[in-house]
Amino acid sequence: MTLYYVLMLTMVALVIYAGYDETMRLIQYMDLQIRYAGIRVQLKWMGWKLKRQLIRDTTDFKEFLKEYNNGQ
Repeated sequence: MTLYYVLMLTMVALVIYAGYDETMRLIQYMDLQIRYAGIRVQLKWMGWKLKRQLIRDTTDFKEFLKEYNNGQ
């Protein structure tokens, strides 16, 4: 409950100091930064998954080539 009061006091102080419009811009900026951080995390996970898949596919392809060349 204390965190709520501190947050509300901070918001009121920002509105008094910078005005409503500037405070809303700051909140929008923070919102975009949080969303962007989530997207960066998703991209990192996708990169790891792609790397694992490419390593697996190249080893499968090498095994396929060995089997194909042994058959000839």
